[in-house]
Amino acid sequence: MAKRPPVYPFTAIVGQERMKRALVLNAIDMRIGGVLIRGERGTGKSTAARALAALLPEIDVIADSPYNDDPQHPETWSTEVRERTERGEPIKTERRRIRFIDLPVSATEDRVVGTLDIEKAIQKGERHFDAGVLAAANRGILYVDEVNLLDDHVVDLLLDSAAMGVNVVEREGISFSHPARFILIGTMNPEEGDLRPQLLDRFALSVEVEGIRDPGQRMEIVARHIDYEQDAEAFRHVWQPTEDELSGRIAAARALVDAVRYSKRDLYTIASLTAALKIDGHRADLVILKAARAQAAYDGRTEISNQDILLAAELAIPHRLKRGPMADVQMNMGTMESQIEQAQSEWGEGDEAEMSDAGDESAVKKKVPQ
Repeated sequence: MAKRPPVYPFTAIVGQERMKRALVLNAIDMRIGGVLIRGERGTGKSTAARALAALLPEIDVIADSPYNDDPQHPETWSTEVRERTERGEPIKTERRRIRFIDLPVSATEDRVVGTLDIEKAIQKGERHFDAGVLAAANRGILYVDEVNLLDDHVVDLLLDSAAMGVNVVEREGISFSHPARFILIGTMNPEEGDLRPQLLDRFALSVEVEGIRDPGQRMEIVARHIDYEQDAEAFRHVWQPTEDELSGRIAAARALVDAVRYSKRDLYTIASLTAALKIDGHRADLVILKAARAQAAYDGRTEISNQDILLAAELAIPHRLKRGPMADVQMNMGTMESQIEQAQSEWGEGDEAEMSDAGDESAVKKKVPQ
């Protein structure tokens, strides 16, 4: 069998900075909830998704577990591992590379969530679960190309798992659960049909990508791909120092993100921004906060700034804006920056409280300026 060439380096991708930032933020904190990348063919969508996996560090997992259970977090263990510990079986650990799971458009519900063998349960009293795609993707990357062509029900299942971090399968009074926390990356070409608004909102971040028009950058894209095709190993070796630097920065940010603090003033700024842009619901508020914390951690800081909020909003808001003949909301960076400045000026000095606990996200509520 021919050896598969190394993946194209993430840091060798020319331009598309917003797409790369959205992917890196999700790599820092999987709890953000994934990213939808929309754009024409040949803009590096799948290349970037595959390249991200090579940047992520190895993880400790429970050996012989198809669910990549985290030995440091027993509260998240799968039913299988819990039952093994209850029987007194020793738990062994090993290190694995983070998995990149490619979900085909033809995937069925059973293929995604897994299946319980009811026959074995009835005849032998044994609980047997055939793991699905969500099990393999836990603590890794789940990539769905042409996500707009996937069955809506399957997309719902993926988004539910990405949000909840667990997959529960119940049948005939028998249940099985396993952790399902992953980076969900969906790509699509809008010319082939769009997602329903309800599904669009469920993707935490969204990016529109276009072909690069600058002649100099287009020349660089061609030159790098020719070098890669001629000798992928040598090309990878040239870019390895920058890959290692980014990988280390992501690892450091992962360790720091839970310590990043935010104030009530920050929450007010986020809520004012989403209220002014007439964003329905509160999902966008939470996403902006999580992405802003990841951005701060990426920069090595333990407090979020207005710039972090702005960069996060740039990725979290566009696909949630109302569209259609009755919609008059327009969004650009200048609009959001002005709204953030206005919210800051409305927040009185006497209203500022001490920094919130890093993990307290329940305080994000809409507070429309009076």
